[in-house]
Amino acid sequence: MTMKEQFSEQTVFVNDFVSKVFGWMSFALLTTGLTSFLVSQSMDTVSFIVLNRPVFFGLIIIELGLVMLISALINKISFSTAIVLFIIYSIVNGLTLSVIFLAYTMASIASTFIVTASTFGVMCVYGLVTKKDLTGVGSLLYMALFGLIIASIANLFLHNETVYWIITYAGIIIFVGLTAYDAQKIKQIGESSFAKTEQGKNLAVIGALQLYLDFINLFLFLLRLLGKRRR
Repeated sequence: MTMKEQFSEQTVFVNDFVSKVFGWMSFALLTTGLTSFLVSQSMDTVSFIVLNRPVFFGLIIIELGLVMLISALINKISFSTAIVLFIIYSIVNGLTLSVIFLAYTMASIASTFIVTASTFGVMCVYGLVTKKDLTGVGSLLYMALFGLIIASIANLFLHNETVYWIITYAGIIIFVGLTAYDAQKIKQIGESSFAKTEQGKNLAVIGALQLYLDFINLFLFLLRLLGKRRR
């Protein structure tokens, strides 16, 4: 096999790997959106989830547990198990996000989704095509994300509107950057030899999970900024 043929074969594999990542991410987003919308049609169900603190925080704990479980066991579980866990996570997340359909108008949710999808798409393309190594930027963004989480928890008690908006703008910037970084990282994984192994298929699930989290968080922060609340 010539160098040109090897390069062509590698390119096809990487493109196929990246396509699978975006495919599973899109499927998970669709599952979350559908779950949220269907649950929001029943006020009793949403009230049970949101107003019942043990239930709501129980779902949050389940979400965190699933993310940690998938990340920790990704090299030990089968591909089908990884996918099932990912889909379960997207359903549980849909349950907790159902409240947005009651808090914001459908029109503002739809317009914010379009803005999010457009921004997300542009940053993914940038991450996939840029020759610049985004590793350093990614490390800084993850440190900033850690600070953002601490600030968000603190503001649950402070209820400071200024801090709320600082967190909102910072969150948008952080997840816009992380989208490009994660997209580049996924491409690099696809170019690695491990991605071609049977167990390497699971890396597509982790990549999909990372991009899914980037999209959801970017959407929620943009919704704070662009969403129109129901009266």
